[in-house]
Amino acid sequence: LRNIKVPTQYFTGKEAGIVTDDNFGEARPLMNVTTHHVRERLEPLLEKKIVPVVTGYIAATQDGIVTTLGRGGSDYTATILSVALSADEVWIWTDVDGIMTTDPKIVPSAKTLPQLSFGEAAEMAIFGAKAMHPSALEPVAEARIPVRIRNVFNPENPGTLIADWQEAASKDVVKAVAMIRDVAMINIKGAAMVGAPGSYAKVLDVLGKSNINVMMISAAVSEANVSLIIRRNLLGRALSALEIALLGRGMVSEITDEDDVCVIAAMGANMKGTPGVASRIFTALAKKGINIRMIAQGSSELNISFVVKEKDGEAAVRAIHEEFKLDKM
Repeated sequence: LRNIKVPTQYFTGKEAGIVTDDNFGEARPLMNVTTHHVRERLEPLLEKKIVPVVTGYIAATQDGIVTTLGRGGSDYTATILSVALSADEVWIWTDVDGIMTTDPKIVPSAKTLPQLSFGEAAEMAIFGAKAMHPSALEPVAEARIPVRIRNVFNPENPGTLIADWQEAASKDVVKAVAMIRDVAMINIKGAAMVGAPGSYAKVLDVLGKSNINVMMISAAVSEANVSLIIRRNLLGRALSALEIALLGRGMVSEITDEDDVCVIAAMGANMKGTPGVASRIFTALAKKGINIRMIAQGSSELNISFVVKEKDGEAAVRAIHEEFKLDKM
């Protein structure tokens, strides 16, 4: 910037005024105090037409101890600063044209989505969209500041605009489909869980104490079994913890696992309240001979997630992409 005669000043995130809690490695911003400090330090420069260049990922506690914002921390820094400074729009420059309907390595005809709601973008980020981490969307979603994902290698491309719900209105029911690999499924069965208050909470508590995040959970109406998805590399630790805490004490009768599965997620805001979406998905898979091992849908109804054998994962993605004509968007 200085070489092209643009006046600049460098800051770390800490120096720029970003203040967080003390959850080191995954720190969360304290927005009220951050807004005060950022405006105090950066607004005078902006008024003088001096461009602040701020290092991403780094912040500090209220006591001045350096913290880091975790994965996606540079994007998070940008959205935190945008809220503090009441920006009109945030541009995230990356190496892709935007958020796509699916992985183009699986479906070469996948398209860049021109517009998404914050809710849709968050779902896609959670399920592996490369362009942005879900944490980075939280500050701007609340402040309703639009975010544009653009490609540094293709700057003429308008990218994907992530905006408020009303701005991102669309008739498309399913907008994207994603596949998460390297996961494992654990199935827990036991008649003792039926009608027992807190039985599912106990399962999650056991895993939480072992620092194992549950990515997806599905329970039978009978309450006699529960299935959950975790990262595959944590399977051994999870089984050991569950067997000691539950199987050994008679709370459950059987714990089994499958390490050859993957998660498929179909996403879109218009899935909410639209009848027949699940039927179309499952019919498309059935036509390809793909068996579903587990199903889950959140209360937001922004996605339907299900588990299939990993060998069927790419075929499942292609089947859904074709069923909803996502290459025509």
